[in-house]
Amino acid sequence: MKPLIKGIHHITAIAGNPQQNVDFYTGILGLRLVKKTINFDAPDVYHFYFGDELGSPGTVFTTFPFKGARKGTKGTGELTYTAFSIPKNSLDYWIERLKKFRIPVSDVLTRFGEKLIRFEDHDSMGIELVANDEDDRAGWTYGQVPIEYSIKGFYGATLNLRAKELTEKLLTEHMDYRFIGEENGRFRYGIAGKPGDIIDIVVDKSGSRGMQSAGTVHHIAFRTENSASQLEVQEILMNNGYQVTEVKDRNYFNSIYFREPGGVLFEVATDEPGFAIDEEEAHLGELIKLPDWAEPSRERIEASLTPVKLNIESYA
Repeated sequence: MKPLIKGIHHITAIAGNPQQNVDFYTGILGLRLVKKTINFDAPDVYHFYFGDELGSPGTVFTTFPFKGARKGTKGTGELTYTAFSIPKNSLDYWIERLKKFRIPVSDVLTRFGEKLIRFEDHDSMGIELVANDEDDRAGWTYGQVPIEYSIKGFYGATLNLRAKELTEKLLTEHMDYRFIGEENGRFRYGIAGKPGDIIDIVVDKSGSRGMQSAGTVHHIAFRTENSASQLEVQEILMNNGYQVTEVKDRNYFNSIYFREPGGVLFEVATDEPGFAIDEEEAHLGELIKLPDWAEPSRERIEASLTPVKLNIESYA
């Protein structure tokens, strides 16, 4: 039977300074700012979406930047590292690029036969770049990162949990995932087992609970094709005891939310309709786009937001 869940849709983090956030993800990592909007649940806060050319599902890292937010702490009950997929021959390039901008980077690590590096953004958000030849997605670059080295989208994500059994049951029995393997206490799950759908669980039985604030992940969203398949997922989850929200309209996709047993906030988001519904593809991310219900308050909302701009030329 065709799986209802197709992999990772997006990952959303809490950030600090909005301009630094834009500079890091567009300037240093080379992702496209595909949408500037607001946090629908906190309208005086930006919601930035960074991804490939069109913000395709499986490529979009999003942030809620709260100016002046204190740093969060990594811990259990959290998604601690977001992994992006890069071409196999590009690790040396990325090591040198990160060092150029004085970003501490790990030695080259090996995991499940693949090479990767690990570092943190300006808010201490955990990031990995996994080099592989299994990803046929086109990368994106504003020009400052050579296209042959550019980020293609998500590789996967690491959940740091005190126990894995109930989360594993959720993934494998109700969300179309399968167990792939274990290596050095890291348990891997996937749907096709390819970049864009990998979930790793690292168990830390005595670990301290993470504290959400700048530099931590707010939630991870999983892909489903459309509203019909989303309702099927919602029914399956509710029938198995999960406390699932009603469907929420996020303009560019519809969403449902629930907490997995380890405490991480999960979302299931539709692939449809995408980010081009209110901007031309060539001009994605240029204007602050608001949902219809917020338009009457545009003047007040824009006055509350710190202006940001692309500084791509500074990161060549």
